[in-house]
Amino acid sequence: MPLPCLLMPSPVGILTLVAQPEGLCAVLWEQEREGRVRLGPMEQDSAHPVLRQACVQLEEYFNHQRQRFDLPLAFNGTPFQRQVWEALLTIPFGQTRSYQQIAEQIGAPKAVRAVGAANGRNPLSIIAPCHRVVGSNGTLTGFAGGLEAKRWLLGHEWGAGEFRLDGAGG
Repeated sequence: MPLPCLLMPSPVGILTLVAQPEGLCAVLWEQEREGRVRLGPMEQDSAHPVLRQACVQLEEYFNHQRQRFDLPLAFNGTPFQRQVWEALLTIPFGQTRSYQQIAEQIGAPKAVRAVGAANGRNPLSIIAPCHRVVGSNGTLTGFAGGLEAKRWLLGHEWGAGEFRLDGAGG
């Protein structure tokens, strides 16, 4: 049975929202890399309640009316990946964390590279804010939506409109 999905225009491109019975399972990018998030066939469903709720909350986020999401989520991944993705949910709006800090937070301080790999496979971009994870020196690092989208999202949260590497906002 195909997964319900909904296309949503946004300031960072067209997002594809995908649901499973347990909740929202993916926010995919317009230029999504093949196989980054493994999902089955999808079918457009603009009436699906979780997808509609996710669309409303994302629109509120983009309009500076929401800083936290309140949605049922369905993380599909290994136990380690889910642990990393849950840690992403704890990063406050307008703040950043390094991969090292996330590794320490989950009790695996030597697993920085594994944290980076799990972050790169985060199926719920923006909702589980992987854009808030930066290099230990504050530099922007890889992002499924592209560094321009990551820069835009951080700038949006910091009220500057664009991310700056001078430490502002984070």
